[in-house]
Amino acid sequence: MDRFALTDLDHPIVQAPLAGGPSTPALAAAVSAAGGLGFLATGYKTPEAVGEDVAAVRALTDAPFGVNVFAGGGAPAAASEVERYAGELAGESERLGVALGSPRFDDDQFAAKVELLIEARPAVVSFTFALPPARVVERLHAVGSAVWITVTTPGEARAAVAAGADALVVQGAEAGGHRGTFDDAEPGEIALLPLLQLVTAATASHASVPDGATAEAASGARVTDGAVAPTADGAGVTDGVAALTAGGAGVTDGVAALTAGGAGVTDGAVKSPGLPLVAAGGIANGAGVAAVLAAGAAAAQLGSAFMLTPEAGTSAPHRTALADPAPTALTRAFSGRSARGIVNRFMRDHDAAAPRAYPEIHHLTAPLRAAARANGDADAINLWAGQAHELAEARPAGELVTQLAVDARTALRTAAARFGA
Repeated sequence: MDRFALTDLDHPIVQAPLAGGPSTPALAAAVSAAGGLGFLATGYKTPEAVGEDVAAVRALTDAPFGVNVFAGGGAPAAASEVERYAGELAGESERLGVALGSPRFDDDQFAAKVELLIEARPAVVSFTFALPPARVVERLHAVGSAVWITVTTPGEARAAVAAGADALVVQGAEAGGHRGTFDDAEPGEIALLPLLQLVTAATASHASVPDGATAEAASGARVTDGAVAPTADGAGVTDGVAALTAGGAGVTDGVAALTAGGAGVTDGAVKSPGLPLVAAGGIANGAGVAAVLAAGAAAAQLGSAFMLTPEAGTSAPHRTALADPAPTALTRAFSGRSARGIVNRFMRDHDAAAPRAYPEIHHLTAPLRAAARANGDADAINLWAGQAHELAEARPAGELVTQLAVDARTALRTAAARFGA
């Protein structure tokens, strides 16, 4: 069964899934209808709510869209560490007038969400935090859904290809929100540009897993149900490697969708066999899109850039913070897992004490964050944002996609001209 390919898009622009509120059916539908690929986030939602979101997108557009799932993995944190951090937050609880949440360990109803998506058959199902079980990949492929896996290191990229991924979401350290690392003990500090080069090199000698294959790579490594395959040896090459030819900006499949309006960008300058790379992290405008396409990506994934659109469910205090040129940093203070956000008081006060305990700390702080959000208190909520967040614009999502594509074409022409083309 044919599966979605990035070359099906008018524009190689992907809206990142934004769990916790910003992702909405209206946002995903607007991006997809404009020729990009919109995404729904399922994190922290019930399967029933996810089903409603999928139906809502389909009521708004016939265009393809994706759905992201937090993959399971890990083990419960030491209860003593969670209890210690709960004591650390007692003052926050008193100040906001709400009790702390129950710090439970769960898998975000992974199995139920997967079953729902196998039935719903979205164009793409992406996974973050771990590899999906081999049987899940096989079943999604069987119903026609492409499987994308978020990676933050070359080793994770090789493992993802061995697991049967159709594309790799290459997440640089600049990205806002949770790091997609398989092991949060190492939050993945490689920036996007070097990471794209490293992943391309690490996967260049390996072919992608064929349709219908199990999670077996050239090395013979197999990813079993629930496994996180840290050392699988097979991988694929992106089909978006740029080719600045003597005749101009002849760039490959990854930028073929930018040909409308003409940029001297062609569909066949370079044909690489393997998997496409979707670049994520710190991309905020058309020049950023062009940069990652030239670096080998087949598409650019943007998150913070879409958070000020009217279709996004971003809270009022979060919108205000995004527009300011404030610094960002990685923290475990809000969720117990490394995530990039705008530095605020809560982060400064509690980051050093926060244990590596996800999702226990997420559940523990959820009532605090909800109360602060309702009060408009930006100093006590998780202001997830990438490093280029201040470039976000408050404009309709469809307009943003169109402008990103126009500006990317211009940037590619300008770059080609510098080579005398």
